[in-house]
Amino acid sequence: MKRISFLGLGIMGAAMARRLLERGFELSVWNRSPERAAALVAAGARLVPTPAEAARGADAVIAMVADDDASRAIWLGEAGALPAMDSRALAIEASTLTVEWVRELGAAAGQRDVGFLDAPVTGSKLQAEEGVLNFLVGGDVSLVERARPLFAAMGRGHVHVGPTGSGALLKLINNFMCGVQVASLGEALAMAERSGLDVRLAAEVLASGSPGSPLVRMVIQRMVARDYTPNFLVPLMVKDLTYGIETFSAAGIELTTARAARERFAAAADAGFQDQDIAAVIEPLLRSP
Repeated sequence: MKRISFLGLGIMGAAMARRLLERGFELSVWNRSPERAAALVAAGARLVPTPAEAARGADAVIAMVADDDASRAIWLGEAGALPAMDSRALAIEASTLTVEWVRELGAAAGQRDVGFLDAPVTGSKLQAEEGVLNFLVGGDVSLVERARPLFAAMGRGHVHVGPTGSGALLKLINNFMCGVQVASLGEALAMAERSGLDVRLAAEVLASGSPGSPLVRMVIQRMVARDYTPNFLVPLMVKDLTYGIETFSAAGIELTTARAARERFAAAADAGFQDQDIAAVIEPLLRSP
């Protein structure tokens, strides 16, 4: 595990790639918008024009992209990475995706004698920058051990949760709960605002009491300050909740709370906050009815 390629340099991917570079890995990078790679190239990474070029000769290829369509394109599309990978190399899909697509991708990797792990992460921008992400890993235990140095470089650890697709499933469960919490937090603070309560005081009570999960404590400060500097983009939460709703529904569980939360995030996107942090879910609620 010396020559690593990283596909996708968004908020999370760029930070994860930098951690690998800082820890001495030989790093090639690809992004749909090449200009986003400038800082990494200046720090020693090699920018390549296609996912296939990134994959050639790599010991491992890691992807962090927005959704199923983007993942399919970079792995199996024109100039995709998977057909260009060496036999016995390792493909790691760290994006938040559907279980069905992850299993399909894992099967495609197996047909090419390429190792495959689905390894989405818990944490967002700050955790990626500080190297304290936690990887939820699905796949063969021997492959997990091969990837251990990569997970250690990019995060605080990893949890092997089962066979291929298990990491993807647990991540959707995780993000379903996160989305519901953030949407309900926006509703709660909007009620405090509309009712004339001291919003900062209300935020302190909520953050320090039983509702104060680590996520709530983090996002509540952004809502109070109305600081929506992107950490986790609004449309990505809409996508994650959609994937979660579909996945749970297939198992006979209707996510009524997730559907309501998705409506809140979709409203924020429609209100012009599609390029902002999920804390912006509160904004449509702050406006007069």
